Amino acid sequence: MNTPESIICRPTRWFLIRALAMLAMFGVFTVWFLYDAEIGYRAKNEAFFTERAFHQAVTEFNEFDSAGDLTPEEWRRHAETREISFPDDEGILPRSLEQPVPWPDILHDYEKVRPLNPRAIWIEYTGELGISDKVPDEYFTPRKINEQWVVFWICLVLTLVTLFFLVRTLRRRIVVDDEGVTDATGRRVAHEDLTLLDLRKWDTKGIAFAEYQSPSGTGRMRLDGLTYGGFRHEDDQPAERMMEKLRAHFTGEIIEYSSGEEEAGNDAETGNGSGETPEDPDGDRRKEAAQPGEPPGGKA
Repeated sequence: MNTPESIICRPTRWFLIRALAMLAMFGVFTVWFLYDAEIGYRAKNEAFFTERAFHQAVTEFNEFDSAGDLTPEEWRRHAETREISFPDDEGILPRSLEQPVPWPDILHDYEKVRPLNPRAIWIEYTGELGISDKVPDEYFTPRKINEQWVVFWICLVLTLVTLFFLVRTLRRRIVVDDEGVTDATGRRVAHEDLTLLDLRKWDTKGIAFAEYQSPSGTGRMRLDGLTYGGFRHEDDQPAERMMEKLRAHFTGEIIEYSSGEEEAGNDAETGNGSGETPEDPDGDRRKEAAQPGEPPGGKA
């Protein structure tokens, strides 16, 4: 129950924006690779072999008309008997394609084929159908199509995993009241059972850890203020108020970085022995939460 004595930290806009962006990205990739594997590559293969028939038609016309006495009727009768040569592996062609496929009617036209320009005939043919005249330089092999299926399944798994964590996080919250704290997993611990509060990542990452010993056992709670509550001034910094309330009731040991310890820790992590504090590539994610003239974390 949300009462004045309770601080409730729900999933932040920071988390939602990033989670939704990842979900959209993986979702787009999933649809993209599914389309290529099931439709796109197969349709391009059909276009590739169909366009080759135009080159074959020009070659045969040139052979038949070597003496210059080929008539339009003779060419039409010959063209009507010809079929587009597709590979035996139908797995690389559209599922709806019914074979054999005769040459397109435009190749039966003596006057169209006579200039011996297969590209021009192809462009006219695709223009009449309203499709692209571009064809791949090579057809897509079964291996190429299978690669699209593999990536599709990977992206689908990533999409479902991202959706799972998004839905799970949306149903979670961190609650601190006068009696105890409830972490994001729903675990409830009384204030008097908390023994240690680790704040070394609170000022930079918005993450704290609380250890406890209770009659039901011992454990460690993760309090992620960046995911739950947040530090936005517009929202009155729910995560910071949550930590202030927790500390007001806490009687155990608190671990914090002093400025010297933090600098030494950064040097040890980056191998910087110059005595200068290296720039944090992640940045201080809680800078927006600090008031002017106020120490990090809003603590006096």
